[in-house]
Amino acid sequence: MMDNQSNQSVVKMPWTVVILVTILFVVIAFASGIFLGRQQGIRSAMPAGEGRVLSQGDVPDFLADDVDFRMFWDVWHLVKEIYYEQPVSDKDLYYGAVKGMVAATDDPYTVFFEPQEAESFKSNLDGSFEGIGAEIGLRDDQLQIIAPLPGTPAEKAGLMPGDRILLIDETETAGMTIEEAVMLIRGEADTTVVLTITRDGLDDVLAVPIVRGKITIDSLKWEIDDELQIATISIYTFNGDTNRLFIDAINEISAGDVQGLILDLRSNPGGLLTTAVNVASAWTGYEPVVIEKGMGEEQVFKGTIAPRLASLPTVVLVNGGSASGSEIVAGALQDYGLATVVGTQTFGKGSVQDYRELTDGSAVKITIAQWLTPLGRGINKTGITPDIIVDYTLEDFNAQLDPQKDKAIEVIQHPEIIPAAGSAEETVE
Repeated sequence: MMDNQSNQSVVKMPWTVVILVTILFVVIAFASGIFLGRQQGIRSAMPAGEGRVLSQGDVPDFLADDVDFRMFWDVWHLVKEIYYEQPVSDKDLYYGAVKGMVAATDDPYTVFFEPQEAESFKSNLDGSFEGIGAEIGLRDDQLQIIAPLPGTPAEKAGLMPGDRILLIDETETAGMTIEEAVMLIRGEADTTVVLTITRDGLDDVLAVPIVRGKITIDSLKWEIDDELQIATISIYTFNGDTNRLFIDAINEISAGDVQGLILDLRSNPGGLLTTAVNVASAWTGYEPVVIEKGMGEEQVFKGTIAPRLASLPTVVLVNGGSASGSEIVAGALQDYGLATVVGTQTFGKGSVQDYRELTDGSAVKITIAQWLTPLGRGINKTGITPDIIVDYTLEDFNAQLDPQKDKAIEVIQHPEIIPAAGSAEETVE
């Protein structure tokens, strides 16, 4: 009996030890598992090869010492491994990284285009596309209408320069780039896009449905009022056909009995620099029209044709939709005292972009310089201040009144009302 009891006690002791050891092992294994799991997570985010693109001790000349690309690959692989909705496209990550890099300049005109976006951008430069026919831009981080082009769905729907776009269909525009907005607004002809806007004078937001159409930009029109003996040249954009149309207008004006000229650049969002310089040359002759100031030496763009219109009393009409090339022309004529500028403050888009296509069909547009008037006044973010400030309200538009053009006619007929250079006169209409 004693032997049996002894045997039983011998049997019980190992099981107790086994249980205790097992519990201890599980605890240790669990703790070790957490640690090893975290360490493995870090290692898996730094694969051999990619994670060693740049080490702390191997910094290329073009990078600052505190830039380490291992973190880039860390984030890349963490997104690929633990983001909840998989798979994540490598190309989407790649394009997103490039867009983020370009966006870090905090310049709304420095952007990266994916291949589809690049194709759309090129079609706009060609002057023919399907959409609503409005130039849009960013001011104070708010997407807004720079200019609805004449005769387009945007103008017919009642959009006006300065309208702030809050929604494109049901997509909020906060944080949206110009190019992203363009991609949403454009579409096939006869389809509808709804822009929810706000503007000064509106008590509430306004939803504006617009039926897209085929947009072909007619860049210039002119007319002569035989009774007033005043000609009007309206330039809507500086495109490839503008030079020819402008010369035709000059020839007709020169052949008639014209005593004054109104150059209407309202809601002209700009276009080709060379075209804007050519137009200004009709007044400035071969003098400097605009100065381009970049990282290196300043580049001066001089006029290209004889000053056939220099002796003709001229008024330039501008508004908040006058941008880029329009501001170059208005600023040059104002600097030389060759025209009186009437209207409201221009948009202030006085920068130069370099556009380059990349190997996969994508492209990048980078701001490389800013424009200055011949007297060295900056245009970018500032714009051109008219010599005579005249508002053009929604009530004027609805009543088919044009107080800005009326003031232009008055200035031509009564040049004594022109204010001294550099002192804007504000009128109440």
